[in-house]
Amino acid sequence: MPLDQLHEQDRLKQEKGEMSFFEHIEELRKHILRSVAAIVVVGIVCFINKDFIFNTLIFGPRNPDFFSYQVLCNASHWMGLGDKMCVQPVKFQIITRQLGEVLMQHLYVSFWLGVIVAFPFIFWEFWKFVRPGLHDEEQKTVRGVVGVCSALFLLGVGFGYFVIAPFSINFLAGYTVEGTDVSPTLDSYVTYMTMFTIPTGLIFEMPVVIYFLAKIGLVGPNFLRTYRRHAIVIILIIAAIITPPDVVSQTIVSIPLFILYEVSILVAARIQKKRERELGLSTVREVEPK
Repeated sequence: MPLDQLHEQDRLKQEKGEMSFFEHIEELRKHILRSVAAIVVVGIVCFINKDFIFNTLIFGPRNPDFFSYQVLCNASHWMGLGDKMCVQPVKFQIITRQLGEVLMQHLYVSFWLGVIVAFPFIFWEFWKFVRPGLHDEEQKTVRGVVGVCSALFLLGVGFGYFVIAPFSINFLAGYTVEGTDVSPTLDSYVTYMTMFTIPTGLIFEMPVVIYFLAKIGLVGPNFLRTYRRHAIVIILIIAAIITPPDVVSQTIVSIPLFILYEVSILVAARIQKKRERELGLSTVREVEPK
């Protein structure tokens, strides 16, 4: 569309009290800048606290006193199994092969931690941009979406960090052949830690995605139940992609994904019942004598 026509449409919208195209672009720019600023601020804080970020967070699954190992060992003692479920992480050395690898991985980790920590604020900025375009009824329907999406994302990241990462890293570090020692590079280790957490956080948004698809009528509970077997295959493929090639890790990831899929079916069923109830009330109003 020519630029002069865009300006003419903007002028007509301004007369009607609506935001013009360029005003939308300017508003979007402000939200993006605030989101980037939040990532930068959190990233700088993470960059400054290098020892805590690496020794406590990133290298945490290598330490015997890691939270997940302690919980598993305490559960073993509580069930009277002694030390049978206690995990001793495999000892391995992390090396660097390039001169600037430590600095680049430090920046890389700081950036992604900035994204994870600032995710609620980023999504809130996105929601503030989208919300004015919704009707009042639509805004009431999706009330609390920022909190739900943020909670699911952080829950997925936490699941990846405390459940997938420690056991997957131990499996990979302990899987050797005769005459070889496992000494992964810092780049390889950080890449795996990222792969175990951020994709899992995004996958945990499945019920929210299904909610919106059900709201616009693209999917329903019957559709999800019919293609449950296909979904199981897709879930197994996703689990194989974001985890190492071992059955244990894939099973650990697949189970919560199956649960999320079943929750998504319940969400879609609730939306369908609500829509049918609203359609039934509207039909009654139409046949009522005037």
